[in-house]
Amino acid sequence: MAEATEGIRRQMLSEINARPGSREALEAEHGQVWDTGQLTSEFEVIGIKAPFAKVRRLSDGVVGSVMFQHSPRYFFGFEEHKGR
Repeated sequence: MAEATEGIRRQMLSEINARPGSREALEAEHGQVWDTGQLTSEFEVIGIKAPFAKVRRLSDGVVGSVMFQHSPRYFFGFEEHKGR
């Protein structure tokens, strides 16, 4: 059985990876951008459901999500999960 968000996630994944952004373009649109090494030095990855990764920030334990594109692999758009 497919989960409720699967269709929209697949569509987003297709759109993100059809036109992957450069680091500079992603920074201009989303602010902070991390490559895999940078992400894992600042966050613990809790789970992945492309194009999202659930993360816990190591410095303060805050849980949130980032989006990512596959190639080049960049993570961006951190949003804290409030009230969880």
